[in-house]
Amino acid sequence: MTDTVFVLNGPNLNLLGMREPEIYGSDTLDDIASRLEDRGRALGLTIDLRQSNHEGHLIDWLHEAQADGARAVILNAGALTHTSIALHDAIRSIRTPVIEVHLSNPAGREEFRHHSYVGMAAKGSIAGLGTLGYELALEAAAKL
Repeated sequence: MTDTVFVLNGPNLNLLGMREPEIYGSDTLDDIASRLEDRGRALGLTIDLRQSNHEGHLIDWLHEAQADGARAVILNAGALTHTSIALHDAIRSIRTPVIEVHLSNPAGREEFRHHSYVGMAAKGSIAGLGTLGYELALEAAAKL
């Protein structure tokens, strides 16, 4: 196992800081990456942060995390959380622990966001704490 933690971000997360800041906050993905890299160094971890608007890329990266012996994956799959059986199956097909992260609290939002295919397969979930959720997930990854 390596000390690398993959941080995978799904559709529309490239728009953080601009997209509905009242829900998702004003931090950009670059802001999140910078904080995670700083905290990762303190924990002896390397961060490999990626974003794609395409489901297949996320699946390929989950497989890559397993093949590379990553310590863990932090996954914010965005709206794919609620629709992607393929992501569910990809998570279940790897031994690398996956921690689901959401900036908002899906349970407190629209009904269609209440079901998480990702969460059903993930080791754990953190939701509703804004960008702090990524940092908490990194702390958990360090202890897995």
